[in-house]
Amino acid sequence: MNVVSNLSKVALITGASSGLGKAMAIRLAKDGFNIAVNYRGEAEQQDALDLQKQLQEIGVDADIFMCDVSSFSACGEMIKCVKERFNTIDVLVNNAGITKDGLLARMTEEQFDIVTDVNYKSVFNMTRHISGVMIKQRSGRIINISSVAGVYGNAGQFNYSASKAGIIGMTLTCAKELGGRGITVNAIAPGFIQTPMTDVLSDELKEKMLESISLKRFGKPEDVAGAVSFLSGNDSSYITGQVLIIDGGLKI
Repeated sequence: MNVVSNLSKVALITGASSGLGKAMAIRLAKDGFNIAVNYRGEAEQQDALDLQKQLQEIGVDADIFMCDVSSFSACGEMIKCVKERFNTIDVLVNNAGITKDGLLARMTEEQFDIVTDVNYKSVFNMTRHISGVMIKQRSGRIINISSVAGVYGNAGQFNYSASKAGIIGMTLTCAKELGGRGITVNAIAPGFIQTPMTDVLSDELKEKMLESISLKRFGKPEDVAGAVSFLSGNDSSYITGQVLIIDGGLKI
């Protein structure tokens, strides 16, 4: 399949080997972006390789980069490698995320720390390092994947909700700090999206959630990927510091 080149622009997506990240990579490849696929470790490597092949079949250049994004130094090294490989990084999607759910009364410090490190600190790590690249280019798009849990809160997800709310705060601040350099910074807050992360939830909980959704269906990864496509493209050039909630009308 041939695609129209997006002027050889490059999108780096963290946590891209499966789920939402994979859907984002495929959509941006169809938009003509070359793709840098980040994955966490050896357990995700085959999925990342399979995705790389799929992206190349679409007709764009793609490569994979193993990095634990909770590590500040590792993020710096990965961004350096991506820049050397593709010569530019035009879009960063901070998508990497995990859950370690539990009620606050029983939540361990380890559960809190690992979720905030991967979900929240990783956004600082990646944005801190890539800001230099984008400032020098005087252009760039940063898209942070938050969650409705960070907007509304969610019982049993004290750590996850805190990390996703923090991402929104960082998004607003970065939008103010980087806007003068031609860099837009926005967040997307998905609701209940069908991914491997949500597949493990009980049927009872899924039914309860479905009752609260106005559209009476769960979202698909492609629903979020479409928003990432929009925020990466020319039509969103005057949009920054926004939080786009994609939840099917969960709270209206």
